Amino acid sequence: MTARSDGSLPPYFNIDPDMAASHLGAPSSTQHFGALAQACGAGRSDLASRGLEDNGARQLRLFSTWEITKYLIPVATGHFRRVLRQNPDLPQGTSETEGGAKWFTLDEVLRLRAHFGQEGSKAKEYLPYRPEGQPAKITAVANFKGGVGKTSMAAHLAMSAALDGYKVLVVDLDSQGSMTSIFGGQVTDEWQTVFPLMARHYAQHLRGENQRRIDRNEAPLPLDDTLTDALTTNAKDLVQTTHWPNIDLIGAQLNLYWAEFQIPVWRMQARGWKLWDALTDSFEQDGLLDQYDVILLDTPPALGYLTINGLAAADILLVPMGASFLEFDSTGRFFDMLHATFGSIEEAENMAARALGRDEMAFQWDAVRAVVTRYDSSQQAELAALMQAYLGETLSPHRQGFTALIGQAGEKVQGIYEADYRDFNRETYARGRETFDATYAAFKQLLIGSWRRDELDAATQEGAA
Repeated sequence: MTARSDGSLPPYFNIDPDMAASHLGAPSSTQHFGALAQACGAGRSDLASRGLEDNGARQLRLFSTWEITKYLIPVATGHFRRVLRQNPDLPQGTSETEGGAKWFTLDEVLRLRAHFGQEGSKAKEYLPYRPEGQPAKITAVANFKGGVGKTSMAAHLAMSAALDGYKVLVVDLDSQGSMTSIFGGQVTDEWQTVFPLMARHYAQHLRGENQRRIDRNEAPLPLDDTLTDALTTNAKDLVQTTHWPNIDLIGAQLNLYWAEFQIPVWRMQARGWKLWDALTDSFEQDGLLDQYDVILLDTPPALGYLTINGLAAADILLVPMGASFLEFDSTGRFFDMLHATFGSIEEAENMAARALGRDEMAFQWDAVRAVVTRYDSSQQAELAALMQAYLGETLSPHRQGFTALIGQAGEKVQGIYEADYRDFNRETYARGRETFDATYAAFKQLLIGSWRRDELDAATQEGAA
């Protein structure tokens, strides 16, 4: 292969066939994939260990007085210190040096927030908003295209909501398990994922169907060992705690992908099974909608049965996308597929409902928003404006800017909120997290707005009754 005098390659490469063959290496086999998987597994363990403590567990960093009063609790630093002095029973923090800055665990921050919420100024909002009696809001983050920041967005929203004082459940529906890795989850097989909830939902349907078959003097359909075992599963048994005191996890691993093959088999056996309700019904049945404030679903980058369940369960749908033609085009196809998929479900269900004289069904989401991620204003402003013109309010006006901070935090398998700001210049840290704070602010507006609308609707219905 020849090169130009300036070192660049010519437009057409003069590659010698014998030289190319000599560099090709031996043919690969199925066993080669196994060796590659082992190598990646070893590398993953090495990388993941960078975020671990000496005891092998993840531990969330401490938060300084400066950080608490700037970001977490709306109180002046001087007043914050006075309140601690006047209330020695409150967490006092620890100092790394005598007379140095005070540092607090997030558990302690939450206790302090609760104190200010009870004793502080009534003009300030120390505690996060959630109307009494309203269930948790479920948010799905989804798109066809990989690499758009889907898992990163879901993880950082979970961390933001936790810092805001909400109790958060993260549900990993992607068999790649990236979200599970971020939160340090340990998942040995599919029975520690949402799979048994799907199986239980089908088994409950089948049990009801079998009773109807018996009433018609027909032979019941068998429940195999998988379905029998799933009937004893409770969603709370699948929940793992994380190194965040108010973030829990239902994790994922490779075997979860088996659900994409098993679910259509169940559906063929029982056409009346409403598979898209499996997660919604399971979370409600097992009390998760009361136990948590926010449930975040990280979906696979494909519109399979797990993604359909996540989208059907969601109150809010967030669709991350880059400001490029290909990602805009792919996102359009994603919306088209959602229209076709959920439209076909509605059509089939309502055809049967009309025949039986029942109410028709329709899927509904409180809000659907596309969010531009990895945004570079110097190069993508024109295309982002064009996308905004076509998508209107569905495209969030907030652009999640690209920041090197996320890359540096990622080297330690952390989110930016887990990174110690002392590893950066304070101003660099503040600028770096601004774009993620703004993403959460836009999400929180949807969250609060949807809760408030539900609260007003409930009050109207009570008044009418």
